Amino acid sequence: MVMIEEYEGKIEVGVGQSFLLVASRFNDLIVKRLVEGAVAGFRDAGAGSDLVSLVWVPGALELAQAAARSATALAPSGIAVLGAVIRGETSHFDVVVRESAAGISWLQRTTGIPVANGVLTVDSMDQALDRAGGKAGNKGYDAAISVVKLASLYRDLDRKDGA
Repeated sequence: MVMIEEYEGKIEVGVGQSFLLVASRFNDLIVKRLVEGAVAGFRDAGAGSDLVSLVWVPGALELAQAAARSATALAPSGIAVLGAVIRGETSHFDVVVRESAAGISWLQRTTGIPVANGVLTVDSMDQALDRAGGKAGNKGYDAAISVVKLASLYRDLDRKDGA
């Protein structure tokens, strides 16, 4: 059997690591629950409140730009982006979903910082509530854990690379 070298992030906050939450005020009822979940996720991974910063923006379309600006100012080890876009009666939903996801994807590619997309895109308030601490868990918590794992992975890869 051929042995291969494997890398996978761990749920542990390394020395000197800090994290950033960027959250949308639109659909505040849902997003506050996602933020609470993310804070719990960072705490469970070992990040105290002094290691997590929270930036609020008006809506999902502002998330990526504010995260990029905050990343420059705060130099976090990882970013969890949180929001909730709930389908309405117009095609505006499709535009917001597409453009916010594109902005977060751009953020991932251009910053080199681990980024988790915790923006819910759902058809109803019930679906949003299910994903913000209801029967489907808390996607804010999941985003925080993903970012911690990615930051751990990147740290290990940088060590391997000699960076």
